[in-house]
Amino acid sequence: MDTESTYSGYSYYSGRSRGSHRHGERSRDHHKSRSKDGSRSEKSVTINAPPAEPLLGDSSVLGEEVQDDNWGETTTAVTGTSEHSLSQEDIVRITKDLEDSVGLDCRRYFSLTLAVVLGLLVFLTPLAFLALPHLLWPDKLLVCGTACEGLFISVAFKLLILLLAMWALFFRAPRAGLPRVFVFRALLAVLVLLFVVSYWLFYGVRILDSQDENYQGIVQYAVSLVDALLFIHYLAIVLLELRQLQPAFSVCVTRSTDGETRHYNLGQLSIQRAALAIIENYYRDFSVHNPALLTASKSRAAKHLAGLKVYNVDGPENNAATGLAHSQSRAMIAAAARRRDTSHNELYYEEAEHERRVRKRKARLVVAVEEAFTHIKRMQEEEQKKAPGDVMDPREAAQAIFPSMARSLQKYLRTTRQQHCHSMESIQQHLAFCITNNMTPKAFLESYLTPGPTLQYGRERWLARQWTLVSEVSVTSGLKEGAIFLLKCIDFSLVVTAKRIPYIQLSEEFIDPKSHKFVLRLQSETSV
Repeated sequence: MDTESTYSGYSYYSGRSRGSHRHGERSRDHHKSRSKDGSRSEKSVTINAPPAEPLLGDSSVLGEEVQDDNWGETTTAVTGTSEHSLSQEDIVRITKDLEDSVGLDCRRYFSLTLAVVLGLLVFLTPLAFLALPHLLWPDKLLVCGTACEGLFISVAFKLLILLLAMWALFFRAPRAGLPRVFVFRALLAVLVLLFVVSYWLFYGVRILDSQDENYQGIVQYAVSLVDALLFIHYLAIVLLELRQLQPAFSVCVTRSTDGETRHYNLGQLSIQRAALAIIENYYRDFSVHNPALLTASKSRAAKHLAGLKVYNVDGPENNAATGLAHSQSRAMIAAAARRRDTSHNELYYEEAEHERRVRKRKARLVVAVEEAFTHIKRMQEEEQKKAPGDVMDPREAAQAIFPSMARSLQKYLRTTRQQHCHSMESIQQHLAFCITNNMTPKAFLESYLTPGPTLQYGRERWLARQWTLVSEVSVTSGLKEGAIFLLKCIDFSLVVTAKRIPYIQLSEEFIDPKSHKFVLRLQSETSV
């Protein structure tokens, strides 16, 4: 889909504003960014997807997030123009995602099926031990006394406790799909399988073949199996849950694009499970990744590199003018170097101008939102006097007052390069939420004035369907001192470095309480 079809719903004013934006960009190159015309050019700031580079990922994926950046000026316009299209690359990528999702689902359901089968085998084995003698040789069994009947109650309650414990520990919704199996979980499954098979072999040789008549001994044999299974479940709690609670490593997580860094303490974990814990903490602690903040520095670097030109004057036909050409090229390189030395001044004034515009847009936004919320209070007072059927719900109230603040909010989001993180629908939903819960204008603006964690924004803005774990060692091995691995997604990667928490030696120093006592002596003689 070309650019014209994407912006077919825009007004004529937005088209003129884009032209004034390009004019404003040219004027800023000539150090005239502080003129009054610069404020008009801000109305058409459009953040394009970053170029296709190995660091920022595939541009075709980022291009899907392009939306109408002029919703502040066209909030009342409703058109039937479609802004979605599919290219051949999109179809191939969607097909690949579907194949990956099918593979992950098959693996997940296969693991769940094995867990269910093993759980049924463990739960039904003691019941089978008790039922088979009554089905195969009921006439030969001795009478079960009071002690034997008491064991039935013990087996019943122990099986109920084992069933609840297995459900709580093993049958939980999976948080993620790991590239390799969880070693401890696989070892426990093998241990339980071998344990149950061993009990079945002993039961078949010593009880089924001989048709043992002592039914109380058979019941005690089943009780011993249930007790052993409870101890194995306790071992599973220690290996799967308690072992990782004590911190053993401090990991440093750095985002490759903007260098944002966080530190976390982790226990004895494998690399893949440590990566899972880091990704969960990333969505909670890191601010949302904003590629638009990186475009300014890239454009500034490209502009300075474009000013440096080198000519080849050593051709076969330029022997007479070689000296003059060399002198001209050296003068041009020196001029470019001097111009490059003044780039820090340009950066200083650009940042100062940007901060001034942000403060200006913020002040206008705060005033507009406060006026809108004041209007809401007046509407609520008027609606209390109306009939119950005529009362406006929060969604309709949000749609009614949104156009009064939409323009100021759009300009602020464009100035801070956040317009791709907030759609018009999400802003209206947040406004309706604030109206429903009787929140203040400051509470409404907090989501836009202060960049929040990644989970604060819509899932389509940040959710990476698949992360790639890159490690030089096996991902099932444990963390070690100096271990380094990468977590890659579409736009960026997380570089993780592990350091072992040092051993701390504390010493005790005893202070005698009597050493703090002192005597104050006053002289009785005074001067006359």
